[in-house]
Amino acid sequence: MARNARRRAGDPPPCPMRRKTQTSAARAGLLAALPILTLSLAAGPLASQAMARASATQTSEAATVTPPENGASHAFDADVAPVRIAAAGTKATAGAGAVYHPSVEAVSFSDLSGWREDDPSAALSAFLKGCRAPHARAGALGISGGDLASLCVKAEAARGSRSVARAFFEREFVAVRIVEPGFVTGYFEPAIPGSRMRTSRFTVPLYRKPDDLVKITASQRRAARKVGLGEEYAFARRTGDGGLAEYPDRAAIAAGALAGRGLEIAWVADPLDAFFIHIQGSARLKLADGSLLRLAYAAKSGQPYTAIGRVLIERGEIAREDMTMATLRAWMEAHREEARALIEHNRSYIFFREVEAGEDEGPVGAAGVPLTAGRSLAVDRTLHAFGTPVFIEADLPKSAGGRFRRLMIAQDTGSAIVGPARGDIFVGTGEDAGHTAGEIKHSARFTLLAPRGSRLAEAARHGAKP
Repeated sequence: MARNARRRAGDPPPCPMRRKTQTSAARAGLLAALPILTLSLAAGPLASQAMARASATQTSEAATVTPPENGASHAFDADVAPVRIAAAGTKATAGAGAVYHPSVEAVSFSDLSGWREDDPSAALSAFLKGCRAPHARAGALGISGGDLASLCVKAEAARGSRSVARAFFEREFVAVRIVEPGFVTGYFEPAIPGSRMRTSRFTVPLYRKPDDLVKITASQRRAARKVGLGEEYAFARRTGDGGLAEYPDRAAIAAGALAGRGLEIAWVADPLDAFFIHIQGSARLKLADGSLLRLAYAAKSGQPYTAIGRVLIERGEIAREDMTMATLRAWMEAHREEARALIEHNRSYIFFREVEAGEDEGPVGAAGVPLTAGRSLAVDRTLHAFGTPVFIEADLPKSAGGRFRRLMIAQDTGSAIVGPARGDIFVGTGEDAGHTAGEIKHSARFTLLAPRGSRLAEAARHGAKP
């Protein structure tokens, strides 16, 4: 569910270790599906405040990758997304969208705090979902879709018990730790009333992707630069003569730039709901007849993402340490007129598509499969291959379960999710899930499970950078 949609930069805490049915049901479902969240809260916070962040958000939008892989921001729209930094690694390329190769080290599974206590069968189920829609594209860190797809038959045979699932992961993968400090946020699927038609109540449109909105390809990049569309632009308007131009931004669209073209895919009642749907990159709309309309990210207008939470922090409206999704929403509710102008600071606009998904399934992520609450992770798609297992160690707030030691599967992405040790945890659907997601902005340690024989596994084994 690539999100804008899945925030721009700030200062996440460093990790000093070495080493959206619905409301109450959402949180209950998260805790039930992810029992490790309820384990001991004795461990202290993993972090203090430091590691500099400053890129686009879900939370994210500076990366230039194909849709839906460069979608919503995903983390809540605040000052939480880290910039791509070299840390202990090395810079591979220069300029916008530069990629850094981090330092990595091969570690034993016994070195992973909480590995034996986690239920790997839950991660295995999420991994197998990815086998339905394999991706050939490799991540820059050295794991390819082919490396992962080759394990699908063995993964299917590993169903049944925790011990069998754990043995599968330990036998077929090498644990590769990202040395630099990591950072996690949370995102969710909003669930609100909506309509397929405009009514007296539902007056705020959500749009489908326009036909003249195109992704800028590598061969078009030079032509794009000539009309002022730099590397930070992934999308543009195709002109009548076949050229490129900047697409109308959020303010222009709000003023009616797309009106009368029949692009409305749905309508909601509150412009703030619409904006947060853009941030999360998906939505579950409850229609008047009792049916559900599921929406997922399709494309974006192309302008760089601006985190409005950061704007409020810089203005002194909300203290950095108090910024959460809840405080951001509360400020906007209390300052409706100011909020309208504030929203337009984020010029990037998100477009949606209708998807078929069971009522009990999560939203469809950028990998093309339904997300699993507490097991699906949004990652930087330029670096990580979809389907990669990632073991996360973090101390989350009590409201999110506290001590978090969990094997996750990379199945989504977002504009604000930038860097090798940056992740966005899919929390679930509905209001309670939204509250929980908004509380997560914590240091974390990332360990990738690299298929044996993959480039990353070999690099880690020999002590080299990927």
